[in-house]
Amino acid sequence: MYPWEAVKPSQDSTLRIIHEAVKRGHEVAITHPSNLTIRDSVTLSHCKTVVKTEKTTSNIPSFYKAIQFQMEMRRLDDFDIIFMRDNPPLDSLMLNFLDSIKDDVFIINAVDGLREANNKIYPAAYHDPDRELIPATHVSKNIDYLLRIIKESPNDKMILKPLDGYGGSGVIIVEKSAMQSVRSLLDFYINREKGISNYVILQDYIEGAEQGDVRILMLNGEPIGALRRIPPQGDLRSNISAGGSVAKYKLTKSDKILCMKIGEKLVRDGIYYAGLDLINGKLIEINVLSPGTITDINRLNKVKLQEKIIDYLETVLKRKNQFKTDFRPHELIDHATVVN
Repeated sequence: MYPWEAVKPSQDSTLRIIHEAVKRGHEVAITHPSNLTIRDSVTLSHCKTVVKTEKTTSNIPSFYKAIQFQMEMRRLDDFDIIFMRDNPPLDSLMLNFLDSIKDDVFIINAVDGLREANNKIYPAAYHDPDRELIPATHVSKNIDYLLRIIKESPNDKMILKPLDGYGGSGVIIVEKSAMQSVRSLLDFYINREKGISNYVILQDYIEGAEQGDVRILMLNGEPIGALRRIPPQGDLRSNISAGGSVAKYKLTKSDKILCMKIGEKLVRDGIYYAGLDLINGKLIEINVLSPGTITDINRLNKVKLQEKIIDYLETVLKRKNQFKTDFRPHELIDHATVVN
């Protein structure tokens, strides 16, 4: 996960998953990509293992404040489950460390799934010829091509964002009325690092984007919770980290159809836990690394989504133990394991 010191206890989703696992008596350890190592062909990591206590407080900020760790080097194949909760961008080398254990430990999300789905190209490549699910999306680092796309667009404005951004960083509106500045803007986004050119995403602007988006949390291909994120006045971005607010949201019939179609692909690709971002019923992004909003969905709906998540992981572990010989985690996952 991201650094423990960076956790905001009143809001953090990862902390709620950890708390639920500890409360149920599971042994929990946290580590970071920089702590991974290989010794004698064994993948290990410097871990902070949570020291068990007789009673776990139900107050999560108090739990965070009181928690104690034991520092130790541990084999990663000694764990039953590894939950990936690091912030984007993904350290692709980290996945090479995990390749050696991916057939022995259930990794959520799967190594190969993260390789495929860890950036914004993943939803852009989804087959949707009639654009029923996803707005027209272009991914490129060719400035002349992107300028042509903007000029030929039937709409007056489009959305521009960096491929590796997260939390709403770098998302802007490009308007035809300001075309004289667009080349300079594209050059800044694409060539912001000396000697390295970066991909950007150009996407059709969806009417209603100024009113915010919908975040849906998906567990094993099914929606388990949702909310509406509302941008602050004068800002396009509705991400909570960018100052957006939240409101209760009930999935529509078309939302559920989209979740079903996207969910099937997610599970097939080894993406068992993800956050979908929708605007006016269209899929904009899929967050597969550390989707948040658990705390806000809990508060708005008087639920505890972390219970469903740990229920699901316990179900996976139970099935894993039933198939101890030739265990392949991805072969055990189907919609029957979803917690309702």
